[in-house]
Amino acid sequence: MQIGVLGGTGPAGSGLAARLASVGFDVVVGSRSRYRAMEVRDRLLEQHPGRELSIEAGDNHAASSADVVFIATPWDAAASTASECADALSGKVVVSMANALARVGHEFQPLVPPRGSVAASVQAAVPRSLVAATLHHVPAKELGDIAHPVESDVLVCSDHPSATATTIDIVSKIPDLRAVDAGELSNAAPIEAFAAVLLQVNVKYRTRVAIRFTGLPH
Repeated sequence: MQIGVLGGTGPAGSGLAARLASVGFDVVVGSRSRYRAMEVRDRLLEQHPGRELSIEAGDNHAASSADVVFIATPWDAAASTASECADALSGKVVVSMANALARVGHEFQPLVPPRGSVAASVQAAVPRSLVAATLHHVPAKELGDIAHPVESDVLVCSDHPSATATTIDIVSKIPDLRAVDAGELSNAAPIEAFAAVLLQVNVKYRTRVAIRFTGLPH
């Protein structure tokens, strides 16, 4: 399976690209500038010379040609970036992973984007795509540190059962991440907002907390 990452040159996108490539996926790093994408691709390969990472580079339209596409742009650019690539994304699983947050003083506060969540805004921008939401609570730095596992439960929500299943399958390929079906896309709003709580706890205790659910089958 080939996975495209729109906005793949930022911390979240490059970290995701490295992690997905490390578990065997073919990845296309996308950006508004294919030259910037090439720079990030080269940097990722140089950082991990002992690994055979399958990472290509192109602009966002090139990355949109992949089988499944993740949107890793800043939250306020997610819907517009998806819209620009709407034709290429038609009929495909498109995964939103951004949180709409703002830092106010020493606290993180959730914002309310149009339609209530970033994921819902993306779905409205590409109505012919199957949008899912996931990876909201996994830090970009840990995603990109492929020498170490990322231990967490990961919530997945979508209005499309096939998108949920595909996203769960991708997440489950990453060791020590457990994907949890969190229902319909309307649940993306509280899931995204809860990232502010986790960030606040991290700041207060100078650590990195992870979500774990008890009572679920292994």
